[in-house]
Amino acid sequence: MTWDAFHRRGEVLRNVLEHAETHRDGALPMELPGVAETFGDELTLLGALQLRWHTRLAGTIERELMGHPVDLESAVKTAWRKAATELAGLRAILDAYTESPVSEEMAEMLEKAHGKDWTLMAAMAGKAAPADSAAVRIGRAIEQEARAAYRPTASRPAQPGRRRAVHTRQSLLERVKAHLHLAA
Repeated sequence: MTWDAFHRRGEVLRNVLEHAETHRDGALPMELPGVAETFGDELTLLGALQLRWHTRLAGTIERELMGHPVDLESAVKTAWRKAATELAGLRAILDAYTESPVSEEMAEMLEKAHGKDWTLMAAMAGKAAPADSAAVRIGRAIEQEARAAYRPTASRPAQPGRRRAVHTRQSLLERVKAHLHLAA
């Protein structure tokens, strides 16, 4: 993939995510400009969206664990809800296609992807090792508990063309360095 193609793919994916957030109808927007040319089919686009979800979930879990290192399972559930709220339109698409995949290949891809999400959640919650055969089952239960308190309509749809502010939290090391710098 060339550098230009990489950037074009990222731009089209951002447009898909913006459309998904605005509409929240669970449909893959294959009709958007550049989508068919860039991704080719629904399976490829859905795979890219699933990867975006997994990446956001993993990052959100890490941030939550930095802030709440004592109650790991609660932090993972909170992280799932935050990621789902931040990407409500994407979550609607993943849920819709998980419930009604258009092909057996799509069902298999989504099953594997969900298994990776659940394994991550179980491991980060301290309930199972990634190689543990029970990790998928445990992570799925954690997600179900997180979903029980999830209200996707609680957040407003993003305004088209408008980016949300990204809030960063300092790591423990950064806070210690800042404290030492102030004390010096």
